[in-house]
Amino acid sequence: MKVGIVGLPNVGKSTTFNALTKTQNAEAQNYPFCTIEPNKAIVPVPDERIEELAKIVNPDRIQYSTIEFVDIAGLVKGASKGEGLGNQFLANIRETDIILHMVRCFDDPNVIHVENSVDPIRDVEIIEQELLYADMQTLEKRIAKLQKQAKGSKEAKKQLELAEELMEWLAEGNPVKTFPKKDEEEFKVLEKELNFLTNKEIFYGANVDEEGLAEDNEYVKALKEYAAKHGREVIKLCAKLEEEMVDMSDEEKKEFLESLGAKESGLDQIIRKAYEKLDLISYFTAGKIEVRSWTIKRGTKAPQAAGVIHTDFEKGFIRAEVISYEDFIKYGGEQGAKEAGAMRLEGKDYVVQDGDVMHFRFNV
Repeated sequence: MKVGIVGLPNVGKSTTFNALTKTQNAEAQNYPFCTIEPNKAIVPVPDERIEELAKIVNPDRIQYSTIEFVDIAGLVKGASKGEGLGNQFLANIRETDIILHMVRCFDDPNVIHVENSVDPIRDVEIIEQELLYADMQTLEKRIAKLQKQAKGSKEAKKQLELAEELMEWLAEGNPVKTFPKKDEEEFKVLEKELNFLTNKEIFYGANVDEEGLAEDNEYVKALKEYAAKHGREVIKLCAKLEEEMVDMSDEEKKEFLESLGAKESGLDQIIRKAYEKLDLISYFTAGKIEVRSWTIKRGTKAPQAAGVIHTDFEKGFIRAEVISYEDFIKYGGEQGAKEAGAMRLEGKDYVVQDGDVMHFRFNV
């Protein structure tokens, strides 16, 4: 899973990236375009359940699921036309699965704003307009190609008709995500090839100062109202404090957040929301060598879940031995769960549930 962090310059993207990845490899400087190449980092997904399983199993190592964050350079008005190296940055966004749109929600005369004032709604609309323009440009090129192909192909003609309908939809200011004919095969072909920016899930990161953590300021209230109208969600965080918490222990971090009126870190919020938006869940394998978390789509069946570990597991799948996380903890591990009758044998049609502790049987 790849999360792209976007926004105008100087809204806290790189600072957030530094905090999220526990690294300092994204320069957070007070001027636009300090981030030229997208910074990428793969980080573990925090999950308290792994630690609880490890207390019982006492493995040699713990392996968390991972998530990739991509810090994409600041976009500006006109990015879709190449302003501020925009075309390059827009291409980087296409590679991501979900977009975290960082929005500045604090006043600070010492931090320059590229639009010379703080206005979250204006900032959001600038970025999303550029994403829309970029999709229109991409689609325009495809339509020109389809117009030539349609002369000798019924399939191309059908795809052209849908592409032209989609272009009209975009021209009216609507994102691809709300296009009424997304279930049609012709659209699926277009999406697979063009990877529309405005078809991606977006959620907002409201970057506030310390005072804004405990109580929503006017900027955050306005952003939440805007997000609600568009079916999106807002995560509030203070990027500066998140970065300062990098070297704290978990206990120190918890106490620090509570003192500021916050319940969890920005990292936990972002990962939880990204998982939720992409409909992802985790299952676990637990043995002496390792306790490990595996990420799958909700609704995945046992053979395909096994295939995440190794393709041979899916090909030769026989059955899965399954214990729910709650039962594994309740009965003190695999043996206790077996004795209590809490271990189930499941076949190829079993739909894996979030938190399942699994052991796969397969033919080589």
